[in-house]
Amino acid sequence: MPVARLCVTDAGMDGMEPTDGLTGARRWWAVLSITLGTILTTISGSMINIALPILSRDLHVTDSAAVLVVTVYQLILMMTLLPFSALGDRLGHRAVYQYGQVIFVVATLLSFFAQSLPFLLLVRAFQAVGAAGAMSVSAALIRQVYPAARLGRGLSLNTVMAAGFATLAPTVGGMILAVARWPWLFAALVPFGVISIIAGRKALPEPMIHETPFDVAGAVLCAATFGFAVIGLESGLHGDSPVISGALVLLGLGIGVIFVRRELGQARPMLPVDLLEQRDIALPAIALFAGYLSSMIIMLVLPFTLQQGYGFSPAAAGAVLAPWPLITMFVAPAAGTLSDRYPAGLLGGIGMVVGIAGLLSLALLPAAPSHFDLVWRILVCGFGFGMFYSPNARQIVAAAPVTRTAAAGALTTTIRGAAQTLGATAVAALLASGFGIGPAAAYIAAGLAGIAGLCCFLVLRPPVRHIGMEELPDL
Repeated sequence: MPVARLCVTDAGMDGMEPTDGLTGARRWWAVLSITLGTILTTISGSMINIALPILSRDLHVTDSAAVLVVTVYQLILMMTLLPFSALGDRLGHRAVYQYGQVIFVVATLLSFFAQSLPFLLLVRAFQAVGAAGAMSVSAALIRQVYPAARLGRGLSLNTVMAAGFATLAPTVGGMILAVARWPWLFAALVPFGVISIIAGRKALPEPMIHETPFDVAGAVLCAATFGFAVIGLESGLHGDSPVISGALVLLGLGIGVIFVRRELGQARPMLPVDLLEQRDIALPAIALFAGYLSSMIIMLVLPFTLQQGYGFSPAAAGAVLAPWPLITMFVAPAAGTLSDRYPAGLLGGIGMVVGIAGLLSLALLPAAPSHFDLVWRILVCGFGFGMFYSPNARQIVAAAPVTRTAAAGALTTTIRGAAQTLGATAVAALLASGFGIGPAAAYIAAGLAGIAGLCCFLVLRPPVRHIGMEELPDL
């Protein structure tokens, strides 16, 4: 079904209703493109986790230095997601999505030829730029692809793909490492990226474009806020001067204050402060951050614990971790469907209670655990987090006005990226201090899951069914 290309002003878009989605084969080709894009950008961010011990040995660097391969990817995502979401409104969501995919595929191919840590970090940075372009507008595209009556299903599917394949990535990585060297972790993704680009070229909906100019100053402030703060943390972790590291962190925080104050005066802020003023978005956003930080810490630590603490091979470690994403991909769609009938806060809170039980059981592992000891604990964690992710992400995106869907989607992705970056930094600190292999990480993850669950229970309101801002409940 053709969708007209529209060019509108801010005033014109504010009153527009969303289209009723695509129909027939075009919708399914568009869904294929978005789904593959989501899988590739998330799996690339975490599939390398299982190979970090091998990568540190092959590239002759320390374990904590090898974690930079994860940190750099997440850092660049954080710096560029919100600017790319604003650029998507300016140039069109489809254009930003597909150009991002092209950059991602080229950088992924170059990663195959990396023979040193600096070169690998460079191409990972470009890979993250491409991923940010695609991920920043994916929620807005989903809202255009699906009819309003099926929006929850579409958002739930995307959330499941992001969360499920992020945790499935170590298993896939372990299977690849069983038959090939670590560069093939990147090369294996390239064909699927090409398929996604081809599928979306004609199927993705025509864009609605804002005529307002792109906020270059806001983009610079956004990138500087995240960049200086995380670089300062990383430099301190890797032995640089505490004074310089602290100064970089303070500089990032200072720029962040300027950035937030500037955004408060914008009609369409790049940092969605207008959305975060709504309780039904702010609380799920905090919960999502704490939940992703919790899962990132435990999923980064487990490969080291299994391989260095318990003597598992990479393939065996990946197999042990497989139940987490598998159970998540079954539970999350069901949780998304249930959120149409029951409060998202209740579903997410119950999920975090289950997740806390699983994390505490991991902290209490016996000295020589069997496969069964590990697998049932992983299953409990996967069930809990699977029940948590989908309702919370759906509430954030569905509560936003249709003209702010890209910003809401970028917000959820930025939250995930910020949590994963801080998680990688925390794990590197644990490894450097000697606490990485042991129960400490599981206890920390359980505490963060407790914060996420508390925020979920504080919401305890009916699931958001509306689309327009005017339909939001009084707060």
